[in-house]
Amino acid sequence: MKKFIFLLLLLNTTLIVMSQTAEDKLKELKIELPVISTPMANYVHVVRTGNLLFLAGKGPTNAAGVYTTGKVGKDLTIEEGKAAARLTAINQLAVLKMELGSLNKVKRIVKVLGMVNCEGDFKDHPKVINGYSDLMVEVFGEKGKHARSAVGMCSLPVNMAVEIEMIVEVED
Repeated sequence: MKKFIFLLLLLNTTLIVMSQTAEDKLKELKIELPVISTPMANYVHVVRTGNLLFLAGKGPTNAAGVYTTGKVGKDLTIEEGKAAARLTAINQLAVLKMELGSLNKVKRIVKVLGMVNCEGDFKDHPKVINGYSDLMVEVFGEKGKHARSAVGMCSLPVNMAVEIEMIVEVED
């Protein structure tokens, strides 16, 4: 009987975790999405074609609109670069929420392109962009796992530490 009760509790816990929505997960992680400002140039934050969203590259801006800047591996540690990538993920989630009204409409994170501001001999791009990818999986679970490129750049706009774009499949 004890085994049966244990299995029942385990199944119930699993169902609760599996049924947790992206919106619920944000609350659990205590993440507040920022308000997205109007683009400063001649582009849009997101373009939808069919059930795919193509998000423009975003960088790591905090609530005050200040970028995390510098070259990872020179001015910033890998951990600081990873935190910048996570902050960028939060900004991209805000774009998704603005576009869709709810993150629960995301069917799958399809592709991520992570660009790291670094010197030519830097080799830990994937470790930096993991800050972005890890948050997508934390928020969306299996639907957050994606194809990815993590590359180095000799410079990025306003000297931001990372710039990341992504492609997302949404429910019809």
